[in-house]
Amino acid sequence: QVQLVESGGGLVQPGGSLRLSCAASGTVFRFNAMGWYRQAPGKQREMVATITFAGSTNYADSVKGRFTISRDIGKNTVYLQMNSLKPEDTAVYSCNAVLGATGYWGQGTQVTVSS
Repeated sequence: QVQLVESGGGLVQPGGSLRLSCAASGTVFRFNAMGWYRQAPGKQREMVATITFAGSTNYADSVKGRFTISRDIGKNTVYLQMNSLKPEDTAVYSCNAVLGATGYWGQGTQVTVSS
């Protein structure tokens, strides 16, 4: 059973930074891909950033140049560094991991960008 636990959310002013962490049970290296998704109130969940088994990354256009996804295989953790945050980044951020044909989700962490 795969478990994903996110942390690092909170309230930040526009222009500020946060780093989200997703701690995975098992070995991060064996996942096909891991990623961060977000869902704002009244909106559909959207992909924010993903990282594949090989280390290739992909970002939503809205976060390119501001967010960075990375992983620490030794700590079984995936990170999302978020800089230059905007009010429109406010959402619940969830970690996703794909193992074979199965996707797993964490419980989510709230990020609120407001002055």
